[in-house]
Amino acid sequence: KVTIKGIERELICPACKELFTHPLILPCQHNVCHKCVKEILFTFEDSFADAGSESSNQSSPRIKISSPSTDRIDRISRSGRKRNSLTPRSSLFPCPGCQRDIDLGERGINGLFRNFTLETIVERYRQAARAAIAIMCNFCKPPPQESTKSCMDCSASYCNECFKIHHPWGTLKAQHEYVGPTTNFRPKILMCPEHEMERVNMYCEICRRPVCHLCKLGGCHANHRVTTMSTAYKTLKEKLSKDIDYLISKESQVKAHITQLDLLLKETEVRLERAKEEASQSFEKLSHVLEERKSAALRAIEASKNLRLEKLQTQAEEYQGLLENNGLVGYAQEVLKETDPSCFVQTAKQLHVRIQKATESLKSFRPAAETTFEDFVVDIAKQEEILGDLSFHSSGLEIPEINEKQSKMYNKALISWECPGKTDTADIYVLEYHKLNREEETTTWQEVEVCSKSKIISDLDDDSSYAFRVRGYKGSICSPWSREVVLRTPPAPVFSFLFDDKCGYNSEHLLLNPGRTSVESRAGFPLLLGSDRMQVGCYTTLDYIIGDTGIAKGKHFWAFRVEAYSYLVKVGVVSSNKIQKLFHNTHDVTSPRYEQDSGHDSGSEDAFFDSSQPFTLVTLGMKKFFIPMTPAAPKDPASRILPLPLCLGICLDCDKGKLGFYDAGCMKCLYECNVDCSGVMYPAFALMGGAAVHLEEAVTVKYGEYHDDI
Repeated sequence: KVTIKGIERELICPACKELFTHPLILPCQHNVCHKCVKEILFTFEDSFADAGSESSNQSSPRIKISSPSTDRIDRISRSGRKRNSLTPRSSLFPCPGCQRDIDLGERGINGLFRNFTLETIVERYRQAARAAIAIMCNFCKPPPQESTKSCMDCSASYCNECFKIHHPWGTLKAQHEYVGPTTNFRPKILMCPEHEMERVNMYCEICRRPVCHLCKLGGCHANHRVTTMSTAYKTLKEKLSKDIDYLISKESQVKAHITQLDLLLKETEVRLERAKEEASQSFEKLSHVLEERKSAALRAIEASKNLRLEKLQTQAEEYQGLLENNGLVGYAQEVLKETDPSCFVQTAKQLHVRIQKATESLKSFRPAAETTFEDFVVDIAKQEEILGDLSFHSSGLEIPEINEKQSKMYNKALISWECPGKTDTADIYVLEYHKLNREEETTTWQEVEVCSKSKIISDLDDDSSYAFRVRGYKGSICSPWSREVVLRTPPAPVFSFLFDDKCGYNSEHLLLNPGRTSVESRAGFPLLLGSDRMQVGCYTTLDYIIGDTGIAKGKHFWAFRVEAYSYLVKVGVVSSNKIQKLFHNTHDVTSPRYEQDSGHDSGSEDAFFDSSQPFTLVTLGMKKFFIPMTPAAPKDPASRILPLPLCLGICLDCDKGKLGFYDAGCMKCLYECNVDCSGVMYPAFALMGGAAVHLEEAVTVKYGEYHDDI
């Protein structure tokens, strides 16, 4: 026989820490009170609304509530919403039992089963806890009598007399099911929450939940493996009984483990006191060192004070002697009364020297000692930082490393890290960062706690370098700081746009993805036919595409990636008053040498070609970046060819008329030129042959920040 009070731990809701009330079974098989589920979901939705797109992938919140807000649930229920409106927009539920985000599906709370078995056990526990409190009859006239039975069909309790009156012999009510006095009334038939008029008669082995025949025929369980309810009942009961019998047979082993755990508890207490004593001794040593340094500093200040006071006192006495009838002046006045020349000269010579010194000091008065003690200011900035990092270091906690390839600086900073051993031994991470500024003497780190291995940081200054470091914490134990990584922000605010699929877009040669963030050129028959018509020369056609948003003023930056297989890509900007020339310039020359009419090979056409273009573009291709031929460019062709960065950035400064091309990985400027910004400027791209360009995605919550910041 099971002692009902011995299973109290299994009857506590993990959210409110109280006995279950109408528990619901989550898809992860944990149980939570119905009201707790509602409260957590609404809190979760509010957090999501407050965080918005700025939330940056902290793990999902582990919401702990002391008790569900009954008033709030009732207030929402009375507001006239339909049943489905009680389910928030978010179908994710942070389970307080397993600490994971559980998908509740489209129906949300309405799709969860009520755990009547657990509810019955909780009611038996409550009855055992209040055995002295009787359940009274619901139908007796005052004073009510103690009930003797409860009707499960009527959901009411009766004394013997009232039960006979309300369940007369020979009627349908006489066939109602009755049990001993209880306050827990459960339905006789379990109905499907998806199809409320259907009873569950099957068990889905994939989802591990009861279903009805409509769920199997056309619902979400159509392709799942199901079994009959009786078979599932028999199978699960046999498995559960077998497992319980096994545990009971291992009772001696369990008791041995309990004894061992009791010893470990006592040993933990002993070692706890020892650890506290060692920690106390360590801090006492530090305190002793500080006290010694404090005493030495105070002694030095006191000695300096005495010396300065002595000097100032002496100087004050000397000046006191300069007053009439006092000190030196009074003595000199007495010497002047001497009438004997030889005696006067003998005394007055030395006295005159002293009077002259006093006169000079009076003209240029200067205190004999300083009153400030600036030399005795203790600089504790470095020591304060070290003491701030004072914690329990453990060799078992791995030092995280910031992954520079996965980290990204764009519209926001995405910082990712990992542990060398690929094991997540830390419970939480602390990420620190600061702006590198040569003018500041002291470094002030900004700190943020993260539950995952990545963090999005907003509000960083443009065109600035930041240092980042991270450490892991497991309880009060922390790892050493990781190696500092320096990343640079873009030179200007990030400009967002998509490829324009209307203005000049050639759908025969170019292929856009549905989101208009990638474009690919089709090197097909049109290019071959165009080349076939040209017997001499290398005339080919570039297919142009521009951004759907223009820039009229200010400084802006955007980035993109060029596929490594791309043969020829041109990137830059074009003015609104020159777009027509861009798309009507059908014969773009990639190399005008050996032209039919030129008759000679000359490089002069290159310069003429570059200067005559109605737009500013640079050439990319074959994993190379080609610096345009300009008077300021190097004469050696090899020095004008650079490796193509994985991600290329463009910075347009309309106010200064400057266009810069950057390695977006390290924000290093590769090439800068002047550009005419008289009109609205649009990002421009040109592709030929097999080539593809992908616009860089902005750093948003999709980068894994969602579960951290909400």
